[in-house]
Amino acid sequence: MDIRQLEYFLAIVDRGGFNRAASALYVSQPSLSQAVRTLERDLGSQLFHRIGRRAVLTEAGKALIEPAREAVRGLETARASVAAVQELREGRLDVASMPSQAVEPLTTLVRDFSRRYPGVSVAVKAAFTAREVIDLVRTGAVELGLLASAGPVRGTEAVVAHALGSQRFVLVVPGDGPFAGRTAVQCHELAGQRLIVGQPGTGMRAYVDGLRARGIDVAVAAETEHRVALLPLVLAGVGLAVVTDSWRDVARALGARVLDIEPRTTLDVALVSRRGILSPAAAAFITTATRDAGT
Repeated sequence: MDIRQLEYFLAIVDRGGFNRAASALYVSQPSLSQAVRTLERDLGSQLFHRIGRRAVLTEAGKALIEPAREAVRGLETARASVAAVQELREGRLDVASMPSQAVEPLTTLVRDFSRRYPGVSVAVKAAFTAREVIDLVRTGAVELGLLASAGPVRGTEAVVAHALGSQRFVLVVPGDGPFAGRTAVQCHELAGQRLIVGQPGTGMRAYVDGLRARGIDVAVAAETEHRVALLPLVLAGVGLAVVTDSWRDVARALGARVLDIEPRTTLDVALVSRRGILSPAAAAFITTATRDAGT
């Protein structure tokens, strides 16, 4: 077994099949298939069921994913450690982020990090809930995760949490929508309004569900996992949206109005990393983020 075989295996898992993996790796499919067969022979177990053009993981294949990621990540950390001697002049950092936090603070964090280390590229992976972000970090699919939760983010045996501040909930309405001339709205005034919400498990959905639990009768006009659809839906008059104030500047630039919701309710934002040795890029990103946040 060698690290290249594990990289090929993970490429098939992540790309959903041999053809796409071969294209992404710039190798021929026969070469990729041979490498996987060699890996299966070394492990003494079949990793994929080959059904037509599809490759379906066996139980043994599923069990290999996390150890394979750890091994590949370990090699990448070793390579990056050597590059660190040259002041991070090259490399890549994988970060998972929830959608609202990908607007801010991630935009600012990546900007500041890239100014200091222009040779390191940052790859951002989408995750929709705090649990999903933590799982991606815990399993080694990414090195860092950016998330928000109702209350401080606690570290676990597997991950460390780095607090980055908080974000308050605001209401986004179309330019010709309700609450004209207002800069703030009381939460009980949302009664009777049609709202656009995210899927269960997200902070914005939890806030709206909390309103309904308190007897504030709001209607759900649309539920979307695609956060990029929020502002177009609001501007089209489908409904209003409760989001974090990370959206404030973007919403205003597109012609929407943003109102503070009273009483003030916030989400705590944190960057999470795996316990143990981090790649130099991940360590530098954390240093940049916590310095900018003043923590």
